Amino acid sequence: MTELQSERGPIKAVIFDMDGLLLDTEGIYTEVTHLIASRYGRTFDWAVKQHTIGRGARDFAGFVIQELELPLSVDEFLDTRAPMLDERFPKAAAMHGAEALVRHLAQNNIPIAVGTSSSIHYFKAKTELHRSWFELFEIVVTADDPDVGAAKPAPDIFLVAARRLGIDPADCLVFEDSPFGVTAAKAAGMYAVAVPDPHMPVEQYEHADLLLGSLADFPLEVWGLPGMKA
Repeated sequence: MTELQSERGPIKAVIFDMDGLLLDTEGIYTEVTHLIASRYGRTFDWAVKQHTIGRGARDFAGFVIQELELPLSVDEFLDTRAPMLDERFPKAAAMHGAEALVRHLAQNNIPIAVGTSSSIHYFKAKTELHRSWFELFEIVVTADDPDVGAAKPAPDIFLVAARRLGIDPADCLVFEDSPFGVTAAKAAGMYAVAVPDPHMPVEQYEHADLLLGSLADFPLEVWGLPGMKA
């Protein structure tokens, strides 16, 4: 756990990213993208993947197509992967510490929201096994929400979430796993706690307020939130 900034205000609401933060879906994206790339003799490896985490769907597709020189349009890429994702997402597992933290905040009446680069269609697919605790979120903002003008790293998703929660952005804390997500949170004027993939270079998170190994490591009381009972 590395703290990068010591000044903070009272936290009145918490906004969570979803992919790679609450749910272990990044491996699914990797598998499916690799399968598509391999059809054209290309390899989707970490050198490329590390620059895709946190991107919206079309941005992700465009980047992969350009980097791997795939003979596909963005729409063709997305149409190809759609059934592959639909098959795999309902089996997504929860990330370590995610459900416990969400339930704890909800039980202590801390306003919580999801702010994700996923579409509402994929949000529903990914949360199929986890509906009991995802129902605890007061607000869910997806990339295709009509009030969202631009996906991360733009701040729109988080600003919409804060507005619907009725909380000033300066009083919001965001949990993210991607540098793009941290950028979006900071652009929204919020605190950003990063839980990076262990393969990610730590220097990409220099703009985060705190780095954690998992959500289970979050020091609730340090941030003015109710601590968990032993």
